[in-house]
Amino acid sequence: MYETHYHRASSVDDAAALFAKGTDAKFLAGGQTLLPVMKQRLAAPSDVIDLGKIKDLIGVEASGDTLTIKAATTHYDVAQSDAVRKAIPALAHLASMIGDPAVRHRGTIGGSLANNDPAADYPAAVLALGATVKTTKRSIAADDFFKGLFATALEDGEIITAVSFPVPAKAGYAKFPNPASRFALTGVFVAKTKAGDVRATATGASQSGVMRVPAIEQALKANWSAGALGGVTISANGLLADIHGSAEYRANLVKVMGQRAVTAAG
Repeated sequence: MYETHYHRASSVDDAAALFAKGTDAKFLAGGQTLLPVMKQRLAAPSDVIDLGKIKDLIGVEASGDTLTIKAATTHYDVAQSDAVRKAIPALAHLASMIGDPAVRHRGTIGGSLANNDPAADYPAAVLALGATVKTTKRSIAADDFFKGLFATALEDGEIITAVSFPVPAKAGYAKFPNPASRFALTGVFVAKTKAGDVRATATGASQSGVMRVPAIEQALKANWSAGALGGVTISANGLLADIHGSAEYRANLVKVMGQRAVTAAG
């Protein structure tokens, strides 16, 4: 048996202070990862600090060419937000496909990014859209945030407060979900900026977590169409191989999901 102290933080500063007092404290966002891990006795934090009721961490704001989603905003609220649907429809679509209704009503964008599961959906969008992750200490560009499986640039005690997305000219997301978990067996997010740059990312495919897909980016820069990816070859090197599919299978899924994402983007 072990003892864990639960705290419901009233503010970001309160959460930081509570974390500093704990010997092995953990932040709780939606609880979709931490609580199952604790139930399996794989984690035994001295203190659990709940961020879910901090009002400053909840909500969506659209201003000019920027969409900002605060960290404790649930997947359901992202999917249903008129501001998200108008600015980046692909992001609302992505959120609507995360897990099941129970997960979408509890899980948060900040919690997903801090955990950085290699098959999570949000990392693909954040990286493809060139978003900025804002924390209690700094602003971190998406290209610098993801560091590998379940690893990020976050320092001990650092709290994600919001994610700022530049509004693209076009964007689309498609995934082949695991039928049990709804995590992405492979998911691809494509985005074309208003300046004409193209970024494409894949989640659920790489041994290193979310990744850029240069072959798709190069093809779409020349011709933004699903047909342009017909001749693209995705290398299986470094891709995951498990009971759900081989590395070669995932390589093909990256291409197919890329085509579907472009079609969805228009």
